[in-house]
Amino acid sequence: MRCWIFSESLSVLVLLVWLGLNIYLFIDTFHWYEEDDAYLYTRHLFKGECCKHPYFIISLYFIHIVAHLVNIERYHISQSKEAGGLQNKLSGIGKTPNESYLNPIRSYENTTTQILTTIAGVTGVIITVAFILIMTSSTEIIRRSFYEVFWYTHHLFMVFFIGLVIHGTGRLIRGQTLQSLNENTLYLKFCCLFMCNFLQAWKWVFSPMVVYIGEKIVRFWRFQQEVVITKVVTHSSEVLELHMKKCGFKMEPGQYIFLQCPSVSQLEWHPFTLTSAPEEEFFSVHIRVVGDWTGALNLCLTSFSKQKSLAVDGPFGAATTDVFHYRVSVCIAAGIGVTPFASILKSMWFKCCNPNTELTLEKVYFYWTCRDASAFEWFADLLFLLETQMAEKGKTHFLSYHIFLTGWDESQATHIALHDDEKMDVITGLRQKTFYGRPNWDTEFRQIAENHPSIGVFFCGPKALSKILQKRCNLYSSADPRGVQFHYNKESF
Repeated sequence: MRCWIFSESLSVLVLLVWLGLNIYLFIDTFHWYEEDDAYLYTRHLFKGECCKHPYFIISLYFIHIVAHLVNIERYHISQSKEAGGLQNKLSGIGKTPNESYLNPIRSYENTTTQILTTIAGVTGVIITVAFILIMTSSTEIIRRSFYEVFWYTHHLFMVFFIGLVIHGTGRLIRGQTLQSLNENTLYLKFCCLFMCNFLQAWKWVFSPMVVYIGEKIVRFWRFQQEVVITKVVTHSSEVLELHMKKCGFKMEPGQYIFLQCPSVSQLEWHPFTLTSAPEEEFFSVHIRVVGDWTGALNLCLTSFSKQKSLAVDGPFGAATTDVFHYRVSVCIAAGIGVTPFASILKSMWFKCCNPNTELTLEKVYFYWTCRDASAFEWFADLLFLLETQMAEKGKTHFLSYHIFLTGWDESQATHIALHDDEKMDVITGLRQKTFYGRPNWDTEFRQIAENHPSIGVFFCGPKALSKILQKRCNLYSSADPRGVQFHYNKESF
């Protein structure tokens, strides 16, 4: 438990601060409506219902809608003669000339549904629909299988925020004016004057929108910068390798960029991890061709008849950039999650060979699990180069790598068995033989913990495996800060 608190302390702190701020704002606003004299008659009009329902607003967004509908119903009922003396009298205020009203529903003949034709009603429906679309398209199955749907529906947040600002202009909740309160402190000498509050929503929308617009301006500026495609390689494992150059582009190992291909879509930007090292003269990405956009991109870049142009935004940071801050780092990848470690391993080797570079990192354990043997193709070339160069430099101890194939058919199994005695691995062509099946993480973590006191663990892959690895980090970390500590960092796809 202590290790979990240590590793998740920052996330928990941010969440608690955010929740605390929202709870404070809710309670402060609630007490304002409950205690302020300006809303004395408003509370009587609702028979206290408006003060009961907001308690639930904090729990669910839809309860907020239900509470509004109940309050609107109270407005409507209070116009009937059966509503009671005070309620009916308060609803009758404003029917004579030069008299302000308290109840926005002006007659009992008006149905409750007519409130939807008001500014507050129309904008309320719009922002609710926008919220539902944004929420439903955020599910993992939509994000992974229909990324375009997720991308476009999330831009409805503009509609949501604009509707939110306009929503308050309906001025349905009205209170007594300050002048009216001062003139009617003891007795109702004059007719009370009512008005709605000044608009407040813009204060909460303004700052995020300034940040968003600023980010869009920066992206547009980067969009205008020319990107030169120097090399396009199509691997047999349905992986597209792109080498690019861009003036002033600077990166760190493990970072990612957003790519846009105007020939495919003028609006869509997709994130891809950089697989090149900062020391190289170009920057590169490896893209798995699995969806509509990546398929269209592959067709565009490999076709001789189409114009090849790309826009790049970034680079942006990721958790794996901290791999050089530890003396011992464990890098674990699953499937295409190996891409950030390509950049890290390249940069690690450049730093290791440069005598002018002070390198804290002394040992790297690298694990890669993959279902398809063909996926090893492009990355095995990098490992083979590192393996050869480390042997020449006498630094074979620096990198210890373990590759696991978790899926194979009968013909592959036969082929593997026939070539098992060969010096080079039949799958990857490396000296280190491929393991078949899933790693025993308990054994791996136990062995590492026996040899090193402080270890940085970096993972890139699916969330299910991330949870397993985080539990192992917590399990094999000592409760004593002076003991063995695994520091977990993740980048989930």
